[in-house]
Amino acid sequence: MSTGKRRVFTREFKLAAIERVLAGEMAKAVCQDLRVRPSHLSQWCAQFRRHGPLGVRRAGRPTKPLGLGPDLDVAKAEYFANTQRQIADLQRKVGRQQVELDFFRLALRLVEEARRQNDAAGVRASMPRSGQ
Repeated sequence: MSTGKRRVFTREFKLAAIERVLAGEMAKAVCQDLRVRPSHLSQWCAQFRRHGPLGVRRAGRPTKPLGLGPDLDVAKAEYFANTQRQIADLQRKVGRQQVELDFFRLALRLVEEARRQNDAAGVRASMPRSGQ
């Protein structure tokens, strides 16, 4: 039997580990570096995906059910605002890409039409032959 106390991770520790994984670091490397079981890290990440930063909490019995309390409301509002900002940024980026895509489609269409006009028999090529 184990006589040692079990390790209790703070909320900040868990969030830092989750941030490292979300930044692209391999989960296995994070677990080895922090000396944490992979099952713990995956559980923390799942809680973060489901409930945001508020879903990640210290071990033990929760003091209030999830969804109650002024701190939770403020954190949810902050998380929602950040999410809305990210969505707006992505929509702007998609809009710019759509404008570029429309521009290049039009340019390609114009180039293809110009080539079709020069494809007739007896029409001189668009560039003269080199004298070599």
